[in-house]
Parts: sequence; C-alpha cells; structure tokens
Amino acid sequence: MIETLLVGAGLFASTNVDDIFLTMAFFSDARLDRRSVVLGKFAGIGALTLVSTAAAACTLAVPPEGVALLGVVPLALGIKALWDLRAGGGDEGGDGIERAAPSMMSQVLSVAGVTAANGGDNIGVYVPVFAKDLSAVPAYVAVFAVMTVAWCIGGYVLVSHRLVARTMRRVMRPLLPVVLIVLGLWILSGARGLVTPTAADVDPPAAAPAPGAPGTAP
Repeated sequence: MIETLLVGAGLFASTNVDDIFLTMAFFSDARLDRRSVVLGKFAGIGALTLVSTAAAACTLAVPPEGVALLGVVPLALGIKALWDLRAGGGDEGGDGIERAAPSMMSQVLSVAGVTAANGGDNIGVYVPVFAKDLSAVPAYVAVFAVMTVAWCIGGYVLVSHRLVARTMRRVMRPLLPVVLIVLGLWILSGARGLVTPTAADVDPPAAAPAPGAPGTAP
C-alpha cells in the first residue's frame, strides 16, 4: 500500500509540474472566483483520471506482459520532453486561460476545460500505470485528490512569491523528462515475459503414470 501511495504521488507530481503554474495563473486572475478555481481543478483532473481508468479497464483482456508495453508511451513522452529541453523548446507560449464568463458554473467549466486540455498527455502516462494493477486505482484517486488540494494551496501561496515560482520552474523542468523515462522503463519491465520464457514454458507438465506402473494404486 505504501508503495502504491508513493507511486501515485510521484505520478501526479511528475505529470502536473506545469499545472502548478497554470493554477497560479488562475488564482492571479481577479475575474475568477477562488471556489471556481478549486472546483474546476477537481473537475478537470477528475475527468482525466476517469478517462484513464476507463481506458485501462479496456486492457483487461490483454495479457499483463502486453499491457506493460504501454510503458512505451511515457518513455516516448520523456524522450521527447528531454529532446525539446535540449533544443530549447521548453518555453511556454502562454497559460491558455481565456476570459472567464461571469457565472460560477461557467468559470468552473472554463478552469476544468483548460486543466483537462493542459493535462491531455497525462492520459498516456496514467493508462499503463492503472492497467498494471487496476485494483490500485482507488488509492491513486485518493492520492490525486489530496495532491490536487496541495496544488491549489501551493498555487495560491506562490502567486505572491514570483521568485520562488521561477526557481521551481528552473529546477523542476529538467527533472520531468527523467521522471517520465524512469516511469516508462519501470512499466516496460513487466513485459519481460514476452522475451524471457517462464518456468511453465520451459518445463512441460509431467505425464500421468500409466495404469499398473509402480507407485500407482491398483
């Protein structure tokens, strides 16, 4: 259970590094009600988690070794992020926030939509992890809920600390590709059975003794 909680926390943190800055942008927008930001964050992340769970459930008919091949997705994302970082393509062009509508429901939907769109790549990371052990999804959901609260609190506090925000961006951005690559390799490790024969494949089942053979009942 401890390992599952740690994996969930690492999974959320590694895929939502940029989201903390988006959350800060939401809280710094005077047009947005703070309750709308919190509810919208939960709705957006909840939608990503729901889609990932449904996609993971669809892989139940696939052998575990085949499911583990989905680790290629976070591995590829990590390699791409590392390439973009080295090429200087990691700069963000904007926060994607559009003018919020006056009603609270519209604000919630606006925040949720931007959050889900910003975290669309998260699905490619969540699905293979969820599919690896579908029974652990409730624990992941609980961790994601707690981490969402932490992200909202952190975003609100950091709005008034720009120097801290710039430092976090500079330190965390190089770590994201590494985390994704390690995560992908960890998931792919479950596919060893595709190339390494198991004991059942190597040792054929023993043949039943013939009637009347020594050691058999008459």
